Amino acid sequence: MAEIDKRIAVLVSWSKTRDRKRRTKPGRDAFLARFEREVDPEGVLPLEERRRRAELAKRAYMLRLAKRSAQVRKKG
Repeated sequence: MAEIDKRIAVLVSWSKTRDRKRRTKPGRDAFLARFEREVDPEGVLPLEERRRRAELAKRAYMLRLAKRSAQVRKKG
């Protein structure tokens, strides 16, 4: 399938999605789990604390991405 056909299919699929948040939940959960493993590799922290730290680690990750993106854009 050509790249443009794939993009069309994705857009059509999303246009038919009633609950975008529900559809993306598995991906968001998996992404957060990555940071939970990073901040608590042994799994010893209480769930609430592990989630709080994971959210902070995710925010730091996103800021690093934004910083790199700005640096690349600045270069031209």
